[in-house]
Amino acid sequence: FRLAHMEKGSRSYNILSLLAEKGGWTRPLPKGRARGVAVNACFESFAAHMAEVSVAPNGAVTVHKIVCAIDCGTAVYPDAIRAQAEGGAIMGMSTALHERVRFENGGVKTANYDEYPVVTMSEVPEIEVHIARNDLKAGGVGEPVLPSVAPAIANAIFNATGVRLRELPFQKELLVKG
Repeated sequence: FRLAHMEKGSRSYNILSLLAEKGGWTRPLPKGRARGVAVNACFESFAAHMAEVSVAPNGAVTVHKIVCAIDCGTAVYPDAIRAQAEGGAIMGMSTALHERVRFENGGVKTANYDEYPVVTMSEVPEIEVHIARNDLKAGGVGEPVLPSVAPAIANAIFNATGVRLRELPFQKELLVKG
């Protein structure tokens, strides 16, 4: 649907096409799983993410896989680009599922990291990164690989449950079946 409404040949169209191809958008998923995608552009780069999730009856969200495609122009150091994209996927997932600063009595209640949950190693899914090849001006890498992670996960959750989550971190209690 999204590709049909984008300008063919544009960088956003091309990066979403690369994501769909490499991420296997048309491949069937195991029962109980759903995919979602999101695309963004910033710092003269384009990035797209595909998330594969499942949602348990108690509202627990499991992210099984994240695929990232990035067009940052000339890829000067591909290993560093992959590392940034993997870190961005983990950070975006953490923002979507856990991170929250709490306030109380007119001040910050979250005083330390023991009160600020982040994604743990056991939650980190399989992550694939695909770098578009071109000879355009080199663009940003660190920033572009973060903004489309949470929306991709939210779209996958919607595809799995029919529930739209629009606040970060996601209100998983809205996903409880009962």
